[in-house]
Amino acid sequence: MSDTEDLAYEDEQGFVPGLAPPKIPDGEKVDFDDIHRKRMEKDLNELQTLIEVHFEGRKKEEEELLCLTDRIDKRRSERAEQTKVRAEREKERQNRMAEEKSRKEDEEAKRKADDDAKKKKILSSLNFSGYKELNIDHLKEDRLREKADELWEWMHQLEAERFELQYKYSKQKYEVTVLRNRVSDHQKV
Repeated sequence: MSDTEDLAYEDEQGFVPGLAPPKIPDGEKVDFDDIHRKRMEKDLNELQTLIEVHFEGRKKEEEELLCLTDRIDKRRSERAEQTKVRAEREKERQNRMAEEKSRKEDEEAKRKADDDAKKKKILSSLNFSGYKELNIDHLKEDRLREKADELWEWMHQLEAERFELQYKYSKQKYEVTVLRNRVSDHQKV
């Protein structure tokens, strides 16, 4: 290949864009050293341009990487803070629940103690050394029947009152439970 064909081939490959093959005058001496030196200077200029473009791109990539690293660190710290806040809230909620449970247990124990004290008071006020004695030795049979009927009526009335009080107690207990649930639902909202 001649020099002209070689330059055209390089031009097709894109190594030397827009470079026309040098004109060689007829009959004159061609300075190949000068052509070689010019080609080397041109290659050196292109290489320096490519190096500058590469380092500028590298500098931009490093700046983007630093920016991205800063954003990642910031997000990590935000997440750590959010996790810390969530853990504190959960701990506070657990403490409140434990206090509420303890308070309810204390109230229940106090209520049971009060109920037991009332029962003991009632039982101690009753005369269990013996029931109230009935003086029936002097009564005749028909009068004894009347007295027995009278006592049976009285016992029947007491049983009816006890039943009504138990029903009233269970109804009030149910109403209190419903109201407590409503209050706790409203407090949650």
